[in-house]
Amino acid sequence: MAVNRTDSSKPPADGNASPPGAAAAPVSNGFKAWLPLLLNLLLMPAVAYAMTIFVLLPKMKTSPAAPEAPAEEHAEKPKDAHGKDGGKDPAKVSGVVALPGKVMVNVAGTLGTRYLLASITLVGKGGVLEAAVEKNSAQLRDVASGALSSKTLADLEKPGARNLIRAELISVFNDVLGARSVTEIYLTEFAIQ
Repeated sequence: MAVNRTDSSKPPADGNASPPGAAAAPVSNGFKAWLPLLLNLLLMPAVAYAMTIFVLLPKMKTSPAAPEAPAEEHAEKPKDAHGKDGGKDPAKVSGVVALPGKVMVNVAGTLGTRYLLASITLVGKGGVLEAAVEKNSAQLRDVASGALSSKTLADLEKPGARNLIRAELISVFNDVLGARSVTEIYLTEFAIQ
């Protein structure tokens, strides 16, 4: 198809004739070009504030991080028809017992210049654990001292060292008290000097 070259030399119909070869002047929209940026600058802080106040803070207030125990739990619980405490065996109720005194041992490989001081709390089967810890406290402190004194400074500074120590102490305490007597250990004080 042939191109009509005469049409390209004709001036535009609107009457604004520009010389041939001259670039068209850019059209300035002014405020319309800046409108999206201005809306973002004004609306985004308002949206962030609203999300924080109405979404994030209410969720943080209702999080189960530290539920408080009602005072009713400490009161005497009613017994069922069989005379049991809500159907739970007292040996299965969790109890927390602190090992009497602190355990202090020399850190292995330091030639007696560094020591480890630890306070240990045991978690296990309610009244059974409490009686067993009272009866065997000297033996429990001895096995804890043996397990802790075998640790070098490098062992104690490893990431996750406290979890490894907890697992080892649970094992040695259960050897003394009987299988599954201790389910968890809290190191309430753990200092290396």
